Amino acid sequence: MREGEPHAITIAILAMGGEGGGVLADWIVDVAEHSGYYAQTTSVPGVAQRTGSTIYYLELFPEAAVRDAGKEPVLALMPVPGEVDIVIASELMEAGRAVQRGLVTPDRTTLIASTNRVYSMTEKTVTGDGRADSTALIEAAGREAKTFLHGDFAAIAEEHGSLISAVLFGALASTGALPFECGQFEDSIRRGGVGVPSSLDAFAAGLNAAVVKAEIDAEVRVCNGALASRIEADFPAGCHDVLFAGVQRLADYQDARYAAEYLDRLDAVRAVDAQGELLRETGRYLALWMSYEDAIRVADLKIRRERFERVHREARVGAGQVLKIHEFLHPRVQEIADILPAWLGRWLLGTAWARRLVERYTQHGRTVETTSLGGYMQLYALARLRPLRRRSLRFRVEQRKMGEWLATVLDVAREDYALALEVAECPRLVKGYGDTHRRGSESFDALMGALPKLRQARDGAAQMKRLREAALLRVE
Repeated sequence: MREGEPHAITIAILAMGGEGGGVLADWIVDVAEHSGYYAQTTSVPGVAQRTGSTIYYLELFPEAAVRDAGKEPVLALMPVPGEVDIVIASELMEAGRAVQRGLVTPDRTTLIASTNRVYSMTEKTVTGDGRADSTALIEAAGREAKTFLHGDFAAIAEEHGSLISAVLFGALASTGALPFECGQFEDSIRRGGVGVPSSLDAFAAGLNAAVVKAEIDAEVRVCNGALASRIEADFPAGCHDVLFAGVQRLADYQDARYAAEYLDRLDAVRAVDAQGELLRETGRYLALWMSYEDAIRVADLKIRRERFERVHREARVGAGQVLKIHEFLHPRVQEIADILPAWLGRWLLGTAWARRLVERYTQHGRTVETTSLGGYMQLYALARLRPLRRRSLRFRVEQRKMGEWLATVLDVAREDYALALEVAECPRLVKGYGDTHRRGSESFDALMGALPKLRQARDGAAQMKRLREAALLRVE
């Protein structure tokens, strides 16, 4: 195709049975035909539910170009890798499959994907946790697409009592990838004549959710602008998505200065990593570790507006109903000591009578109603301790361990890059709080203790990976 010549708009829809993929294809055909386009659609069904999805393929060609040329266009029946303008996936794994098949390309494709998961047979039959890494799928899709719009569109559809096809239709309208106005999309739904009110409601929700997400994504570079500029100037492009997410997470967790310290630490990794993969993985797990869960963080997350809204949606609270949320809190002495000033926390843990006194009041836990003013204010007061976190006992402990881990990663990378990558993933064990955090920390320390011997082995990287995966099963 020569530049400037009229050409077909190519669209691939990947959907499972019962999700309305055929309806979505019909709506697109309808809006195209009523807007001056030839439209053709074909479908290839999958083998079975979740073994394979149905692929609906559409090509739209402008009627005006047909009249000018005086001949009919020849439209294809199946998508060709590298030549698809729009890919719509009703589930995250289907988006990954589209990328794997080459249907998504960074110079051309707008990818719209729902991030909900319906696990495949290969994921279900694996001994242990065989689930694909959703974060990795999203990151890969973001790298391969020219424009990538994603969100839990299935949850939006359930909230509005409709199929996901209507929400995806709204998301498609928001991208501007098709040369039609929003009203033309809505008219197509009305002409369908089935489930019109709920479909229009879900369409509007998908349109709004997509617009809001696009605005949030655009704000990532605006928020903490100096840090965003620093990432773009100093770090390789292949790591930008991880580092932007890390900066946003840590600024939300603590403050912008804390996010800057995150980049300071990664400067040393960038200096020794010519390939960039080690920097990417270290950046991912450092951000997660630096935002460890403590009582302050848990309280903060429990009283956020979006959490209350999510619980209301999931409970399907009616207009005349009142929802009460009760949180069961059972802080241990260690967790209380963790958020105290370091000197006071050490004193509490090392003083028998003080420990017994605290345990007397905490051993049975307590229930707090966060939808009441008193319960909300208790957690609000705890969340407001965030500025004091830097002085806390756990902060001091975690920062020391992070520094030791980073130094180890750098040291190993100079001799064995593959082993350094495995060491960079070890903080996956350090998560949660209470017993989960204790078990994870013990396993992490055991892996670091085994590292000197692994560095002498030929297959040290493979051994470290096996040990880490076994330790993860223990933690979980």
